[in-house]
Order: sequence, then C-alpha cells, then structure tokens
Amino acid sequence: MILKQCLRKYFIMGSQDCGKRKPENILIEAINSGITIFQYREKGKGSLSEKEQLELGKRLRDICLQHDIPFIVNDNVTLVEPLNADGVHVGQNDTPVSIVRDMFPDKIIGLSISNQAELEQSSLEYVDYVGAGPVFQTMTKPDKTPVGLKWIETLRHQHPELPFVGIGGITSSNATKVLQAGADGVAVISAITKANDIKSVINKL
Repeated sequence: MILKQCLRKYFIMGSQDCGKRKPENILIEAINSGITIFQYREKGKGSLSEKEQLELGKRLRDICLQHDIPFIVNDNVTLVEPLNADGVHVGQNDTPVSIVRDMFPDKIIGLSISNQAELEQSSLEYVDYVGAGPVFQTMTKPDKTPVGLKWIETLRHQHPELPFVGIGGITSSNATKVLQAGADGVAVISAITKANDIKSVINKL
C-alpha cells in the first residue's frame, strides 16, 4: 500500500452525516465510485451511542475489507482494536500522537494540523500523514476559521515528502485547487453524503 495514493480520495462519514440513507449503502456506492480510503467519524449532534457505534463500525469495516479499502477510526482510540482498524486519525486536543504510536505501533496514524503553531508543536515523527485544514468554510467545524490554499502551499513547501490531505469545505468544484496547491488528496464528508449522484462527484474530486 502506497499511502500517498490511498489519500487521493479520502471519504469521512458517520451515521449523523447520512440523513435518511443507510451509511452502509452510501459507503458501498462511494467505494464503487472510486474512493481510496475511508474514515469512520461518529461525532456530533445525532451520533450513536458507544454500543451502536461499535455495531455500525463493524458493518462498515466489513465493507472496507471486502473491497480492500483502508479503514481509519476518527479520534476514538477505544474502537481501533475492536474494529481491527487500519489506523486512527486524531486532532490536536485528542490523545497525543506519541501515546497513540505506543498503543498502535503498526497502525496508520493521522494528525490534524491547522496552522504554523500547531505544526511546530506536533510530533511528526509519530504520524504517517496529516490532515490540513479546514481549507474552506465547513459546517462540520463551523467554529474554525478556514486556512485557505495558502496553508496547503506552506505545508508542502516546508515538508516536501510529508503525505497530507486537504480537508474542510472541499467540493467537486474546488478539489483541483487543493491538489494543485500541494495536497496528495482531498478529504470530504458532505460532498459525498449529500450528493444526488455520488459517482459523478467522486469522479470530479
């Protein structure tokens, strides 16, 4: 597995993102349409209880296994082993990546970084890739100020070899700009979960 290639079309989803559609059906359609990695993010208003998270996580994990798609858990390190996840993605205020690496020496570890200060305080030696953003305004994190394409360019300039994905407010119409700025891939939630034509959206990412 070449991680930079896996990051190319990075799909993030939890039950709270799916409206009346079944998460399993959205994931299958997204995989068949070309996503390259999946992150299970059960978080925020309307998210499931711990027991329900585990049950849905297992179903989504099985789908990824059947299609050879890497399965990443967001934040919740307690789900990594029960779901036999391929990795875990954490934020700046979650479990420190040095501890996460001790817990999961062989897993993929991702870290969110939004600005220069966070970059300088981050232990990049423990992570496999970075999520850079929010690039544009996003309802997933309405309290966070968009960092713009400039941050993508800066991160790439400072770390030419670092695998990283742009995230936040990315759509089929602005994804190319994020890639051109230096990201290895784009991460999306609502661009897929709210799409009338998932295949068309993923083709344009």
